[in-house]
Amino acid sequence: MATLVLTVIGDDRPGLVDALAGRVAGHGGNWDRSNMARLAGKFAGIVVVTVPDEQVDDLRASLESLSSQRVLDVRMTIADQAPSGRSEPSVTMHLIGHDRPGIVKEIAAALAARDVSIDEFETSTASAPMSAEELFEAHATLRLPAHVSTDQLRSILEDIANELMVDLELADRNDGRG
Repeated sequence: MATLVLTVIGDDRPGLVDALAGRVAGHGGNWDRSNMARLAGKFAGIVVVTVPDEQVDDLRASLESLSSQRVLDVRMTIADQAPSGRSEPSVTMHLIGHDRPGIVKEIAAALAARDVSIDEFETSTASAPMSAEELFEAHATLRLPAHVSTDQLRSILEDIANELMVDLELADRNDGRG
């Protein structure tokens, strides 16, 4: 079986998931995992599917027809299934504060400088209940390399949070260094 990662985007309308799922199932595939959302009037997502090896090329052609019919723009990548041998601890991060340009850049730069991987990252903005000012909120799952402890990461991110004037919570997700 081949594991494929599909990225999809299209104008939001009913039936998009059905169109995609139908193509996957029609080629003997299984829908393993996905994350999809309506963003700025577009429907966007990422999907992991498994299909029989002999169906990969036919599925690719079928997905390309969705793009040519302007239903969904679908990109397909064959996943690397080699075991990583990695067992780094992971932490969850929750950040909330007044929205302003550069919040993601500041956090992402600090993580990248320390070889911290982002496994999952979700952000949103919403009006604050009392002031109607825009609030920025982020949730992330971060994977720590051997040379960075949870406490070290917490210290680094708390310094940035103070500069950005946002609230930050960091918690161990599994057993590991702290």
